[in-house]
Amino acid sequence: MIQRIQSVFLLLLAICMACVLFLPIWAKTDPQTNQTVTLTATQLTPTNPAQAPIATYAIAALAVLSIVVALAEIFQYKKRMTQLMLGSLNLLLISATIGAAFYYSSQGEQLVNVKMPGTFEAGFYLPTLALLLNLLANRFIRRDEKLVRSMDRLR
Repeated sequence: MIQRIQSVFLLLLAICMACVLFLPIWAKTDPQTNQTVTLTATQLTPTNPAQAPIATYAIAALAVLSIVVALAEIFQYKKRMTQLMLGSLNLLLISATIGAAFYYSSQGEQLVNVKMPGTFEAGFYLPTLALLLNLLANRFIRRDEKLVRSMDRLR
């Protein structure tokens, strides 16, 4: 039932979380040494050849799980209570994705010793948008459930 508004929100949520996998999340550049550290969903990459990249597969795994849950939630349109539970699970997964991004960006801060803070890129803000889309989808699912229950009372 893709024509329902909550299905559109969930599809947009899945697209946002898929973009997190491919866009940079955080970056920091030391202006004196021109050394750069970039965080993506799969690794924290310094430009200094002496430092090895740090694997950040937790961000990618959480984003992929969120995509799978959102797509599963779309196809549970006949079971609205299951959709609400999956929405709650997705809320936790998206929050964990944001938390993991903060954790790895703080590790990246330690790789380049400079007082200047790093900048969050588009890949960091997309989970926040996905969180908003998840909340909107849950609101419309609850509205559908309320409508169905009111119709059952009339019968």
